[in-house]
Amino acid sequence: MDLLLNTVQPYDWGSTTLLPRLMDLPPTGAPQAELWMGAHPAAPSRVRRGGETVPLDRVVALDPAGELGEATLRRFGPRLPFLLKLLAADRPLSVQVHPDLAQAGSGYERENALGIPLDAPHRTYRDAQHKPELIVALTPFRGLCGFRAPEECAALLDSLKVPGLHAYARTLRFVPEAQALTEVFRAFLAPPASLLAAVTEALTAATGPYEADLAAYAGIARAYPDDVGLLPALMLRYVELEPGEALFLGAGVPHAYLSGLGVEIMAGSDNVLRCGLTSKHVDPAELLRVVRFSSQPTGTLTPRDVGGEEVYPAPVDDFRLSRLRLRTGGSPRGLTLDAPQIVLCTAGELSVTSAGRALGIGPGHAVYLPAGAEAALAGHGTAFRATTGIAQEVWDVPAARHGVPSATT
Repeated sequence: MDLLLNTVQPYDWGSTTLLPRLMDLPPTGAPQAELWMGAHPAAPSRVRRGGETVPLDRVVALDPAGELGEATLRRFGPRLPFLLKLLAADRPLSVQVHPDLAQAGSGYERENALGIPLDAPHRTYRDAQHKPELIVALTPFRGLCGFRAPEECAALLDSLKVPGLHAYARTLRFVPEAQALTEVFRAFLAPPASLLAAVTEALTAATGPYEADLAAYAGIARAYPDDVGLLPALMLRYVELEPGEALFLGAGVPHAYLSGLGVEIMAGSDNVLRCGLTSKHVDPAELLRVVRFSSQPTGTLTPRDVGGEEVYPAPVDDFRLSRLRLRTGGSPRGLTLDAPQIVLCTAGELSVTSAGRALGIGPGHAVYLPAGAEAALAGHGTAFRATTGIAQEVWDVPAARHGVPSATT
C-alpha cells in the first residue's frame, strides 16, 4: 500500500477555505478547487516506490496486472479507470454535459482525423471514454442537475415577469417535451443581449414559489455577468444536498455545481461539453447532439448498507464509491479486494494496515491499495472507499491477520 501525495487544482471557482479547513491547514489565500487522487495523466498522485517518488500512472503502467488485477485489466485495459476528488466550490462551475461511450469514441476519432492536437484549446474530445460522475456532499452542497419538467420551467420563466420570456414559456407548455426542451435550450444558447440583461435585472428582485431557485440563479448572474450560460441554467433543476447525500450524473445530463465541499468520483476522462459560465471552449452544435432532452428527475441518492459498508449506487462499472464510519472500540474493517482502491479519510483519525505495516491518515489524506492487497481499516472517523464497479471481496480475513492495532481515537 502507498500513502498518496496529491495535487491541488487552483481553478478560479475554488474555495480558499474549505479544503484547508478539512485538512487543518492554514489557507494560502489562493483558490483550492480540487484535490485529485488517482492516476490521471494530467495530475497523477505520487507514491514512494523503490526509494523514490513516482507517479501512480507510471506504477500502473509498469505492472498493470499486479496493480489492477486481472478483471479490471480485462475490462478497462492498463489504466486506473476512476479518478477520486475532493471538490471545493465557492462559485459556480460551468454548465456542462458529458458524452456516452459511443459519442466519445466517434468524436475522438473524428477530431483525430481532422488533425486537431489533443491539447488544442478548441478540442472537444480528448479521449474515447465516457465521464459519468457521482458526488457526495460533505457540507451543504448546491448544484443544478437535469432539466425541469417543461410546465415547471415555464412557470419559473413566467415568475420573472420578463416579456421576452413569454414565447419560450408557451413553447414549453404546448409543444411535446423533447421538442420544447430542444427548441428553448437551443435559443437560450445564443439569446439577444437585451433578454439576458432583462433576466439578470429581474433576478435581483424575484420572489414567489421559486424564490430559493431564483436566488441561486441570481448568484450565477453576479459571478458571471453577461454570460449566456445563465439562461440555459434556468432550465435545470436546483438541488440542495445535505451532508451524506449524493448526485449521480450520467451521460447527456446537463449540470453545474454551485457551492460546497464534496467527495467526487468519476470515470477517468476529460470529455466535457460546456454551454456557459466558462472561458473555455464551447461547441454548441456538438453540445446539442449530446444533451438528452428529457425531464426525467435526477433524485438525490443515499447510500445503502452492504455488509456494514454504505455503498452509493451508480449504474456504471468504472467506479464504486462507499462510505465507512468507524467508532472507537469498534472492529476494524477488512479492505481486501481483487481490484485497486483508494481509501480517503474525511473525518477523524484512521489507520490502514497491510502486511504488518500501518499508515495513519487524517482528513484529506488517502491510501492506495493495489488489487489483492490484504488490508484493514481501523480507528475513529469516516473514510470513503473508491474502487471499480466490478470489485468483489476475495477474502474475509479477521483483522488480526493484518496486524491491525486496537482502534483508537
